[in-house]
Amino acid sequence: MTKLDFDRINAEALRRLLHIVKRFLPDGRREGDEWVALNPRREDRTPGSFKINLTTGYWADFAKPDVAGRDVIGFVAYLFGKTRPQAAKALAKMLGLV
Repeated sequence: MTKLDFDRINAEALRRLLHIVKRFLPDGRREGDEWVALNPRREDRTPGSFKINLTTGYWADFAKPDVAGRDVIGFVAYLFGKTRPQAAKALAKMLGLV
């Protein structure tokens, strides 16, 4: 994969999202269609405000209204302080797409 195919990477990441969140947020838990965890980017002591929807890939920190996104690439970019292209490359490698 020479050029980043964001749609393909997001689709495959969404298909394997439960595995991804368990790897990156291992102290979280599933609540219905959502993974609920502590936000590792801030002092967060109680799970509940940081969630990612396992069906849609939408994610948000409901304690910080400006922290949200619509896909897995954005979620990974936020978690690790990366750009979208950097996060897409890392996900593609992790998912065996490169």
